[in-house]
Amino acid sequence: MSEETPGFEEKPEVPADGTPEEPETAASADKAAPAGDATDVALLAQLDQARKALEERTADLQRLQAEYQNYRRRVERDRVTVKEIAVASLLTDLLPVLDDVGRARDHGELVGGFKSVAESLETVVAKMGLQQFGKEGEPFDPTIHEALMHSYAPDVTETTCVAILQPGYRIGERTIRPARVAVAEPQPGAAPAKDDAKSSADEESGAPEEG
Repeated sequence: MSEETPGFEEKPEVPADGTPEEPETAASADKAAPAGDATDVALLAQLDQARKALEERTADLQRLQAEYQNYRRRVERDRVTVKEIAVASLLTDLLPVLDDVGRARDHGELVGGFKSVAESLETVVAKMGLQQFGKEGEPFDPTIHEALMHSYAPDVTETTCVAILQPGYRIGERTIRPARVAVAEPQPGAAPAKDDAKSSADEESGAPEEG
């Protein structure tokens, strides 16, 4: 059994060139690589977050722009509607005056200065969009005519306006007063005049007489 020499310690082997090995170098390199990968991942995550935030802000701006455009259209539509209502209200108040002018013209009383004033008034209301309608002989239409008188006539084939008691007025497609008319309907049971004439023509152009 050998005895150990007191105070003797084994020393690590030294390479021939006398430079000791550095075992920690490889470990340091291994640790540096994961640190670089983690930085790239963090940057990509931040880029993703920034991209999502940009998309959200872009969507918000597009939504705000659409809402603003709708608001502008709504305001413009309301402005036009308010203007039309104001004009219609003013012209409705002037209709009795226009009726007086029409009656004076029918009776030959539209002369002198009164004629000039009346024509100027009619020109102004026409520029504001007021249109007169209603003529004798046109078919009765309950959407634009108001029948105040009713009768029967042998010379009509449908309900017809035979007299215009008060003309109607409209602004564009909006009727502000229907034409007040007297209407006539065909006589009950009477054949239309055109049918009678056709029957007579058929009789005259009948088959040749037999010999």
